Amino acid sequence: MSIINQPVLLLVDDDETIRDQMRWALAVDYAVLEAADRPTALAHLRQARPKLVLLDLGLPPDVDGASEGMAILRAALQMNPAVKIIVITGNSDRARAIEAVQNGAYDFIEKPVQLEILKVVLQRASYLADLEQENRALQEAAEDDEFEGLIGRSSFMQELIQTIKRVAPSDAPVLITGESGTGKELVARAIHRRSARFEKPFVAINCGAIPDTLLESELFGHEKGAFTGAVQQRKGRFEHAQGGTLFLDEIGDIPLPLQVKLLRFLQERQIQRLGGKELIPIDARIIAATHVDLRQALEDGRFREDLYYRLCVVTISIPSLSARAGDIPLLAQAFLRRIADEQGKPLVGFTTQAMEALLSHQWPGNVRELENRIKRAVIMAEGRYITPSHLDLGQEDKTKESTLTLRGLRESQERDLVRLAMEKANGNISRAAAELGISRPTLYQLLDRYGLRKPKQD
Repeated sequence: MSIINQPVLLLVDDDETIRDQMRWALAVDYAVLEAADRPTALAHLRQARPKLVLLDLGLPPDVDGASEGMAILRAALQMNPAVKIIVITGNSDRARAIEAVQNGAYDFIEKPVQLEILKVVLQRASYLADLEQENRALQEAAEDDEFEGLIGRSSFMQELIQTIKRVAPSDAPVLITGESGTGKELVARAIHRRSARFEKPFVAINCGAIPDTLLESELFGHEKGAFTGAVQQRKGRFEHAQGGTLFLDEIGDIPLPLQVKLLRFLQERQIQRLGGKELIPIDARIIAATHVDLRQALEDGRFREDLYYRLCVVTISIPSLSARAGDIPLLAQAFLRRIADEQGKPLVGFTTQAMEALLSHQWPGNVRELENRIKRAVIMAEGRYITPSHLDLGQEDKTKESTLTLRGLRESQERDLVRLAMEKANGNISRAAAELGISRPTLYQLLDRYGLRKPKQD
């Protein structure tokens, strides 16, 4: 490994012999900095911002206590809350080590230090630090790249956002096309909010979800007695959208007779309620959307050509999620943050394997499917990270095949060892940790990472 790419490890211990031994053992994988007292440790923390800290609590002038070590712990976390601190302690100081963990230390390890165990703990801490950094970067990117609820850095999305900005100030009808679940209504709302009509109503109706016999009344309203059951006058969606925007979703499903009335409105800007004679002027912008090929519908005689050209003054095509797969991490993190807040769960991100599963899935349901899958994962998750098992995409085997690198193989073996140890110990954390030769906090991290069931009692 190149020294430039090595994670920085700060070793704080007043025993020079111990420092020499650890430096010799760890220098292959880490850029090791040393400190024998609090001033030197704080100087390294400020200048190098190490990712990992090995901290002996008993330092001069309080070698028999823990005041100096606890002071370094507090200062390190204040400078960099993401730093992972592993406390080194003697058997008689176990209570102090537990106190250190309660105050923000990542883990503790007891003297005499077993180097193989220490290396595993450091490896886990380094992995977790990287994972947290990746998820923080995703969260910041999602916030920076959000435009009126639309998230994405891909060229498709940037072009879409620029089109919205150009189209919004006009009053021209807009036709939005795209597969189901791509966010057509979100685009329509963005156009409305960016227009001069943003303070007026945005009224949406799914034309494909309403029976043909009721759709005309829903759109245009009706007078009392217009048909059986019309016991009072009722305004339709056109009147409710007065001064604002009317969004006609799935417009390709409107029956031909109703298409004539819609065309008449676009020409004359007036409507008549069902059963009425009065012409009612309407000032509303029309934005329509469809997932079907309207040109094919024209050829099949299912859609009027004159209405089509009235609607598609401006056409906006939304790409499928698979066409902008690079936006999946940003969308997933944004959904996770929102849904976790709604559910009151302390989730912060995705494991590497979970993100690989998201990226390899085809997403036939597009953004809507992704959002629903993240919601399921949040409900099922117990730790701080979403794992492939929480997503339930049926791709664990495929993901495992795609990660047969040295690290992927090591992680696969690690997961199997943890599962076997938990089964052998009948779910007892203490016995399983002893079997694996790791600490209890490290075992909890492994259980979180691999989505293995935690016992309810130790």
